[in-house]
Amino acid sequence: MHLWSAAVKEPIAWFLNFLYVNLQTVPLAETIGAYGVAIIILTIIIRALLSPLTYFQLTTQRKTMAEQRKLAPQVADLRKKFKKEPQKLNTEMMKLYQEHGVNPLGGLVGCLPLVVQIPILTALYYVFQGFAKSAHSAAPFLFVPNLNDSAAQHAIFVMHLVGFTLPVPIFGYAIFPLLAAITTFIQSKMLQQPPPLNPTEQELQTQSMQRTMVWLSPVMIGLFALQVPAGLGLYWFVGNVVSIILQYFVIGWGSLLPRRDGGGPVLAVAPKGGGGPKNGSKPGLKPSPQPGAGSRRRRK
Repeated sequence: MHLWSAAVKEPIAWFLNFLYVNLQTVPLAETIGAYGVAIIILTIIIRALLSPLTYFQLTTQRKTMAEQRKLAPQVADLRKKFKKEPQKLNTEMMKLYQEHGVNPLGGLVGCLPLVVQIPILTALYYVFQGFAKSAHSAAPFLFVPNLNDSAAQHAIFVMHLVGFTLPVPIFGYAIFPLLAAITTFIQSKMLQQPPPLNPTEQELQTQSMQRTMVWLSPVMIGLFALQVPAGLGLYWFVGNVVSIILQYFVIGWGSLLPRRDGGGPVLAVAPKGGGGPKNGSKPGLKPSPQPGAGSRRRRK
């Protein structure tokens, strides 16, 4: 705990305080809100430092999912063939992966960068909480009266739902939780794999789970942002925007935007030996003769 605090939490807290103190001397930053500008700068720097890990995560997961999708029909056949022999099934599946050079644990390897980020995210939570408790004055930013207050502290009314309560705050404190939820949805939708042309039963289950998480993640982030200082909601929103930009350059819009021809994004595997002819017309195909054309020629 001491090592984590000395190596991660205290440097982040010191740097955030350094930015805040120095930005108070800048008239434009002070007008907008020096603490909010400090959070934005800190967020961009942290995301920039983590961008190589994020890039590795995106490319590794996408590559692994594409490779496993190619083998999905063969895996489905093995599951049917060795349905009552789990050990034999595992052996045959490992042989199949080895033959095609696929790492079945590639998806887990892609998640390792997330594990690295957990200490940083935890430190940020305690740093923002510490700033909120030790602040002697309000820290306004744009339309938010005080970034050290949570939305729950300024609730107009509270909705009692099944298992939790939902505070409905005034507009200024609702905007960052909403933006955090919206950008989380965009980010999740970009990561969602398009459905295959002929999905197996396992792929249908995976698609169903992905659709659930696409909607569940923004709700969870939004509820979390309502309970913590508004500064943490600002951090989450700005961090999502930076991640969305990086994801766009690595994997594109994914399932967020449909293709221009009206269809959804589809992962297609080109057949070996190239596709059709490059000039457009297909050799060996002739237009069908018009009815009666042959009989007219014979009469002549």
